Amino acid sequence: MIIEVAQGGVLGLALAAATLMLLAGLALAAWRLLTGPTLPDRVVALDLVSGLLVVFLVLFTMVSGIDAYLYVGIGLALIAFLATVAFAHYIERARGDSDVE
Repeated sequence: MIIEVAQGGVLGLALAAATLMLLAGLALAAWRLLTGPTLPDRVVALDLVSGLLVVFLVLFTMVSGIDAYLYVGIGLALIAFLATVAFAHYIERARGDSDVE
């Protein structure tokens, strides 16, 4: 095996089920990202994809037992938050709703 599973039994089964549901949600969010009718829809989908990737890294940490992936997930969450704020600012300025010069 490439990765030794740190959890077994009921917890291992729950982690496998959570991973499958997470991948389904990731696929649906990626579809919305690619086919979103408006730019705000795509920004929300991108934020959802980044959040789901953080959850995937946490699940991978639980499965593999390697703590480094948890730290990568924390870093990704911080960068994703800043990217969402930047995109929201861009959308606001593109619409001309901003009072800031």
